[in-house]
Amino acid sequence: MDVASSGKQWILLAAGSKGWEDYDVQANVCHAYQVAHRSGVPDQQIVVMMYDDVAYSQQNPFPGNIINAPNGPNVYPGVLKDYTGEEVSAENFLAVLCGDSAAVKKTGRKKVIESGENDSIFIYLSDHGNKGIFHFPNSTLYAHDLINTVKTMSKNRKFSKMVIYLESCHSGSMLNHLSESNVYAVSSCRPDEYTYACFFDKERNTFLSDLFSINWLQHMDTVKLTMTSFGEQFSYLEKKVSKDAKKVGVAETPCNYGDKSITKLMLSEFFGGSPGSVSETYTSQLVHIEASDVVDITEVPLILQENKVKNEQDPEKRQALQKQYEDLINKRKTMDEALQKIAERTNALQALTRKHEVTRTYELKVVAEHFKKNIFNWEKEPCQSSPKDLYFCFIRSEFGTGIKSQTQLGFNWSSCS
Repeated sequence: MDVASSGKQWILLAAGSKGWEDYDVQANVCHAYQVAHRSGVPDQQIVVMMYDDVAYSQQNPFPGNIINAPNGPNVYPGVLKDYTGEEVSAENFLAVLCGDSAAVKKTGRKKVIESGENDSIFIYLSDHGNKGIFHFPNSTLYAHDLINTVKTMSKNRKFSKMVIYLESCHSGSMLNHLSESNVYAVSSCRPDEYTYACFFDKERNTFLSDLFSINWLQHMDTVKLTMTSFGEQFSYLEKKVSKDAKKVGVAETPCNYGDKSITKLMLSEFFGGSPGSVSETYTSQLVHIEASDVVDITEVPLILQENKVKNEQDPEKRQALQKQYEDLINKRKTMDEALQKIAERTNALQALTRKHEVTRTYELKVVAEHFKKNIFNWEKEPCQSSPKDLYFCFIRSEFGTGIKSQTQLGFNWSSCS
């Protein structure tokens, strides 16, 4: 059945970060909105969630301007602001997705996905993540909750077809348990891989995009949506992203999950196929740009702070910035050392150095919530955490001695430092 002609097309775009150091995340979502809007999907059927603290940030030398690639077009104008600031949360994301306006926490209009059994839904999320975890500014989306929401929607016949694209470290672990028919998903990397930022902008002192997202969005900008299938797009992304990562000696491998029959569908079945689906402006500025300045996304805060120190001319201000840089490094070091001690006490030391798959998504959520409440709240200080921090939650959920004993460990920050 032709989804595009028999039902509505709904699109949900979510940027899970706030702050200048995560400029790339909001730039990705702004660009994704331009793609969706240009393709002909009505704004009434697009929901955008982003903190919206970048375009007019004091650190932005070009107020009202957000670009997603070097010398690229401004992708900020016209972007919907359905959910901004503290309204951008995991709880609101799930409520919006399943159309539960009563569960949405915000003042004013509560725009949600009001889909029915003949409709298609496309979801794009961009931010940081870890095993079975995707970050929002002040909350956490767990694989367990995402998968259960999709299952419930499928059971309640809330869509005909659904596609999810997710950009974050370990993004494969958010999607590899999807088993519902008519649900297809693409992750930026494997469950045990990281994602990489790219396009460092000296004037803005930030990174403009990420390997997966910019390759996906440039592809959307330059192909005919009515003549390109999801399968063709995945083949392109799998090769291109892997190649770009390999050039700098790292690995990032897009993966696809769920109902592979959707790979035969054209992109236009989820994005529309209006004549404006290929933009000459975007094509001329983006099509030939190859990824550069590729770095581990977890190192971005350190790189940006180091650049601030180098560029500051005032001795006193430079000294203060240097102290901030050293504090950030020391806090990460202290956190790693604390986790090492916890691993030693709980016989998880060897497991920390191995690669494992997430198989117990609910247990991971329970342990992660305990970890966040009693040891370290990554939602309040995301720039201080390293990949090892949340990986500990995964290890305890997969190889621990049971949920009850894990949540009664009684560890706290002071006992580990």
